[in-house]
Amino acid sequence: MSTPYGSWPSPFSAADVSASAPRIDGARFVGDEIWWGESVPSEGGRVTVRSSSGEEVLPSPWSARSRVHEYGGGAWTADAVGTLYFVDGASQRVHRMPRDGVPEPLTAPGAQYGGLTLQQGRLFAVREDLRSEPHRRGLVEIPLDGSAADDDAAVHVFIQGSAFFAHPALSPDGTRLAFVEWSGRRMPWEQANLRFIHTGGDDTITGVNTHAALQPEWVSDGELLYLDDPDGRWNLHRAALDDLALEAWPEQVAPADADTGGGLWVLGQRWYGVLADGRIVAVRTNGSDEIVLIDPGSGDAQTLDVPVTAEASICDVQGTRVLISGSGADVERGLWCVDADSGEITAIRGGERIDARWVPIARPVTFEGPHGEVHAFDYPPTNPDHVAPAGEKPPYLVMVHGGPTAHVSGAASAAYAYWTSRGIGVLDVNYGGSTGYGRAYRERLNGQWGVVDVDDVIAAARGLADAGLADPARIAVRGGSAGGWTVLSALVRGGAFAAGISRYGVADLRMLASDTHDFEKSYLDGLVGPLPEAEDVYIARSPLTHADRIDVPVLLEQGSDDKVVPPSQSQVIRDALAARGIPHEYLEFEREGHGFRRAETIIASLEAELAFLGRTFGFEPA
Repeated sequence: MSTPYGSWPSPFSAADVSASAPRIDGARFVGDEIWWGESVPSEGGRVTVRSSSGEEVLPSPWSARSRVHEYGGGAWTADAVGTLYFVDGASQRVHRMPRDGVPEPLTAPGAQYGGLTLQQGRLFAVREDLRSEPHRRGLVEIPLDGSAADDDAAVHVFIQGSAFFAHPALSPDGTRLAFVEWSGRRMPWEQANLRFIHTGGDDTITGVNTHAALQPEWVSDGELLYLDDPDGRWNLHRAALDDLALEAWPEQVAPADADTGGGLWVLGQRWYGVLADGRIVAVRTNGSDEIVLIDPGSGDAQTLDVPVTAEASICDVQGTRVLISGSGADVERGLWCVDADSGEITAIRGGERIDARWVPIARPVTFEGPHGEVHAFDYPPTNPDHVAPAGEKPPYLVMVHGGPTAHVSGAASAAYAYWTSRGIGVLDVNYGGSTGYGRAYRERLNGQWGVVDVDDVIAAARGLADAGLADPARIAVRGGSAGGWTVLSALVRGGAFAAGISRYGVADLRMLASDTHDFEKSYLDGLVGPLPEAEDVYIARSPLTHADRIDVPVLLEQGSDDKVVPPSQSQVIRDALAARGIPHEYLEFEREGHGFRRAETIIASLEAELAFLGRTFGFEPA
């Protein structure tokens, strides 16, 4: 049937998107079962823990969520007999819950915890105390006898201060703790060091000044694996140690022109795991993800035939089995158990195959921009029952991810099918600054935030239109957080986009520098320049400074409880647009932070965006 683009009837409602593929938050082998964390949008975004036995391990209203660094991560772990350890989202206290028991606190009120890891019967965590100035963070061991439930002093502190810490790893003999540390003056993907400390309490700290270290893992008492990118790509490294000092310069293990690693936004992330026989299962990213099995002796790497090509994480290993979460080109987000020897793959949660008649397979595309190649994924309008009238070109929504040091891979998505099944194409752009293409691509954004990212998304949009794949008069740009900044900056530039959707986007750099949280306090030094020396650049780059140049409709969406990009950022743009009579809408969602998790918010946001595009581009949504 011939129907105008944007008006195609679709089986995908906003409620379907909200209830679609689960957001997996870590997974573990627990005895004969598999446990995983899962966000529940219908319960306000509560993070529960479920079991492959069909049991909900963590009952309502408990939620396993950490607020360390605001982005959290590593909010739960478990032992082999089914004792759950988790960070209570409401109080940020760590709790223990025996199987079929009730949660009981292990830490006192006041501090927040994340990156929980249970090693050799000992519970390690990253602790953040915001009650002091400057804020104190540290690596700690939480006693399992409950003695710290009312006494902070009972928590054993290995190291603390104003620096940031992640990835504690205990040596097999229990005498040494390896970890990653960065100063806060640099982000962890810019500079992070590998460190070691004696666990006996003599405070001896040694290590090596790595480039951007990630995920140390002990192979034996004298050998350590970790990730680093001295050659511009995150790869595995192996180091021999003697008395906490490196005996020799670390050697690379199966180096590749791909990244095993990424931006350390969230604690507890894992890009590889060591099997019982020493082989390594790892993620490699070069645009899309692949899972490889590495022989550390020969360096040979074999690609595993698994459906995951995006958002891949190696959650846990046991014997020859590995738990892998992520999504794929033709499967929705999920969790799989893979046997590295037999190749057997078992879907544990999610991972449903898509119906390609309705959900387009992402097409990797590259455009030429003023700073070099721009990588993106194209999702064309797809609907088996409808075509557009002859000669009509589709409207497009150019997606801009946050971070800006983040990454998108081409993957099946009900959220994107919501648009493409209605006749609206989606172009997902990895602009300069994105991970997944090496350090040089990442550092293209150094000092150039608001320039390179804007140039790249404009180049991608124009490249799509020049190829005849999109209507140049009906291209909108949509992004959240740092992506919202790029949206507003592109609208200020003018000429490329007919509308913009900014979700909790940055509007004023000086306001962001004064208001944002501790983790990103110095991020702008690298992206723009240090204050006060670069204040003129901050003013010149900020969309608020040039809001009078925005001449197309804008939809602004914001969480009322956002601590990363406070509501004031969206409100000042709203007021500037209102003063000039530019068509705009402002939606502020109560009880939402940085990113929307509640089902009612996801539904209201998508429906508002579709209606906004319909009014702007002149189509009537079915």
